[in-house]
Formats: sequence, C-alpha cells, structure tokens
Amino acid sequence: MVTGKEDLLQALVDAFLMEKGTREFYLHAAERAAGQAAREMFRELSCWEDGHMRYVQYLYQALLDDREMQTFGEFREKSAAPDTEAGIPVKDLKEVVEEYSFADDKEALVVALEIEGKAYNLYRSLSETAADSNARVVFREMMEQEKKHIGVLNELKKSIS
Repeated sequence: MVTGKEDLLQALVDAFLMEKGTREFYLHAAERAAGQAAREMFRELSCWEDGHMRYVQYLYQALLDDREMQTFGEFREKSAAPDTEAGIPVKDLKEVVEEYSFADDKEALVVALEIEGKAYNLYRSLSETAADSNARVVFREMMEQEKKHIGVLNELKKSIS
C-alpha cells in the first residue's frame, strides 16, 4: 500500500498495482452483474483503470528511458495486485460481489462511487504528503482522473434516477 514515503519510481509501481487491482475488481463485478447495463458499466470502468495503468507505465518507462520495456510488460502480466486504488483489498470486494449480483445500475453505481471516492481521497492525501515532489505531481494527476470518474458516475446516476 502506498504511504507517501516512496520515491517516484516506487510510487509509480504502487499506483500501477492499485489501478490493476481496481481493474480486476471491476472485471469481476462485470461478470457478476445481473443487468446488462451494470455489466457494461463495470466493463467501462475496467477500461478506465486500464488507461490509468498505461499512463503510469508510460511515466515509469519515460523515467527509465524505456530501458525496461520488456521487463515492465512482464511485470504488468505477472504482478499480483492485492489492493484497489480505494485501499480496499480486491479479495474483500470480490467476497462482497459473491454475496449478491448487482441487480441494477443503481446498486452498481453505489459500489463504483464508493471505490472511486476512496481512490480520490487516497490520491489527494498522497498528493499533499508524498515526500517526493515528482510523486506528488503524479498523485495529483491521478486524483484529477478519479475526480473525472466520479463526475461521470454522478451524471449517470442522475440519468437513471
């Protein structure tokens, strides 16, 4: 879990793993959703997280002058991602999903908004407290991405209410 004491490279690795964990959860939730619209929403959210992973990977590789392109690709495929960006272990969220299916978009939105809100708060906190000034910039950008997700989800919530 990210603490804010990491150097920039470690902060990027940790952010990547949290994004990956969140993507894995959204893919799992898409499989368990009862309604087609909820399934599609979770698939879309997983695509957002995949975009975040690519962004973080790009930054990491840019810092290393692309010297580790193959190594990072292997890391992407083989690395375990035990936590989501919300700081919630993926296994805990999967257990919640196993207990019930998302019957409609409203239930799915509640879960998605909770995850994205916690992710926003985590990245906000890290953007303010990270020891490495470059890491603070990355966390601020990740925070802004989460803010966009929350906005999109809130608009969707309004449209189905």
